[in-house]
Amino acid sequence: MAANAIFAQVPSIASTKDASFLSSATSITFRPLRFSDITPATPSISRRISCQANCSAFSSTSTSLNEKASKGLTDFLHINDFDKATILKILDRAKEVKALLKSGEKSYLPFKGKTMAMIFAKPSMRTRVSFETGFHLLGGHAIYLGPDDIQMGKREETRDVARVLSRYNDIIMARVFAHQDILDLAKYATVPVINGLTDYNHPCQIMADALTIIEHIGQIEGSKVVYVGDGNNIVHSWLLLAAIIPFHFVCACPKGFEPDEQTVKKAREAGISKIEITNDPKAAVIGADVVYTDVWASMGQKEEADYRRKVFQGFQVDEELMKLAGPKAYLMHCLPAERGTEVTDGVIEAPNSIVFPQAENRMHAQNAIMLHALGL
Repeated sequence: MAANAIFAQVPSIASTKDASFLSSATSITFRPLRFSDITPATPSISRRISCQANCSAFSSTSTSLNEKASKGLTDFLHINDFDKATILKILDRAKEVKALLKSGEKSYLPFKGKTMAMIFAKPSMRTRVSFETGFHLLGGHAIYLGPDDIQMGKREETRDVARVLSRYNDIIMARVFAHQDILDLAKYATVPVINGLTDYNHPCQIMADALTIIEHIGQIEGSKVVYVGDGNNIVHSWLLLAAIIPFHFVCACPKGFEPDEQTVKKAREAGISKIEITNDPKAAVIGADVVYTDVWASMGQKEEADYRRKVFQGFQVDEELMKLAGPKAYLMHCLPAERGTEVTDGVIEAPNSIVFPQAENRMHAQNAIMLHALGL
């Protein structure tokens, strides 16, 4: 089949609200995490509180939006910047691109002659390899810019970086700490900006996760996804997905480590999904289609690792917890995993673990995201 036939326009899917998933979700009293709760050296906690205070807008006001839109270009910063039909269309495209690459087809090169600048304020094996390999397989050339290559916001202002890279490249991907950095890049860049991760959210990861769930369960709609661990940027992206696609999302986390209150509120007020925040992982996982976990101390939080191991006791995803979830529950982890800490080795190697298909799907989901961002 010709490539242009395979990649014909996917029909628009009407957005619906499934009344069965409307919820008077479990209530919980949120309180800010106090410094008295933790050990003295906690710079990453202060960054997280700052993110919670400043990252509730979810979208940037870009001076270059009109210019991008006129060229059929768009940024990919937060999942809920798009409607249900668009997200499902991107996921369908990901399946098509994946199938084409798996077939050995090498003539589909939509990125031929295009370059991508990849800004890494923090390193990552999966993010670099998945973006760089995917862009190359579809004909493009990616340029890696590591933490010492730019020092964005220190050696050179973010707005200047955005303007310069826009004149050299067709698309920018950035993996940064502060969420404001990705908003500023998008505001001043005249080419699409892809959010490769910020302290606030990780939309490319959750698109890969949704693709993986669709492949193994059949659909994301109506599924029960239970996240066990820290209410971090992964949880925020799940909540933003739940604001546009109906499913049951539960975050089971220790007290004081709940996700951003405004993001939870936004997801609930959308009236699309059932949203629960709880401190009881054993009750949470019952009936889960997916049990999802992540490291307890992310990059930039390693000085808190010992403290977090104490606080997170009882939140390890082990054989007992998976047994409570039921025999049909899949395990997911966005990696890297600290085996023996947030997840046991036996669980991650079990037959119902889909951790590595999930990791592979980063590339396929991101290929589809970039195709959409470039209007291809």
